[in-house]
Amino acid sequence: MQGIFRTGLALSMQEATCSADRRLPGAHSTHWHHMSSNKPFGYIAEVFRKLWFLDPGADTLHINDIAVRIRAGLLLVIPLYMGLTLYQAVYGSHWIVTGNAVKDTFDTDFDGHILYSVEAIRRTMDYSMQTMVLWYAFLEMLSGMFTFTARFSPTILISSFLAKGHAPVWKPLAPKRFAWSIGASFISVCLIFFNPEVFAGWVNWVFAHDLLPTTRNYLPKWIPLVLVWVCFGFMWMETVLGFCAGCKVHSLLVKIGLIKEECVACNNLSWNT
Repeated sequence: MQGIFRTGLALSMQEATCSADRRLPGAHSTHWHHMSSNKPFGYIAEVFRKLWFLDPGADTLHINDIAVRIRAGLLLVIPLYMGLTLYQAVYGSHWIVTGNAVKDTFDTDFDGHILYSVEAIRRTMDYSMQTMVLWYAFLEMLSGMFTFTARFSPTILISSFLAKGHAPVWKPLAPKRFAWSIGASFISVCLIFFNPEVFAGWVNWVFAHDLLPTTRNYLPKWIPLVLVWVCFGFMWMETVLGFCAGCKVHSLLVKIGLIKEECVACNNLSWNT
């Protein structure tokens, strides 16, 4: 009887331990952390395999919002650089009369002003570097939309590693994808501004007609200047405040039925978070 009692007591204690392990959410994670400590490079393989996705093979994709905010901070330098470049392009270059060749034309305009022929100079800028930076930003916006293309993004990989030491905050990918599509459209406008003759050539070739001029910039200068600083503001709010403006617009469009898409976050729409 004493042996049976000891055996029963041991089984009861084992069952109680198993029950406690099921009740405590940290029990499994502690055991996993102990196993991971035996493999110091195990987390590196996991980051390369999953990146910022909860499950890359799931039908509804969720990503770690901590990594998203870190990535937004890494990319924040691009709109800042483009904003300063656009400001200089719009307001920083003026005609300068050298005074070396000022000639009187012996003519006047309709208001009686004397007309002179002068030599004037103006600084021109090469936007090849800005174009490459914009193309990189455009590809970064597209790469985060899908699991396959995300593996080609350096910022997604870096942000996934930096977010590894923090508790993940899983959010659906669909609103982020909509927000990045807005960013990609902003970048497209800036690409057209810096390369108007290239875009005009494509449009004229497609329609077989000269719809756009190829000798001057037909895009108003204030449009890309405003868009790039709006993009900077959106990315700053994402990084510092965790507020995704594009996600809120997506949620609102789903709510009113303009977007027919299942959205987990739309069922609890809040403009404060």
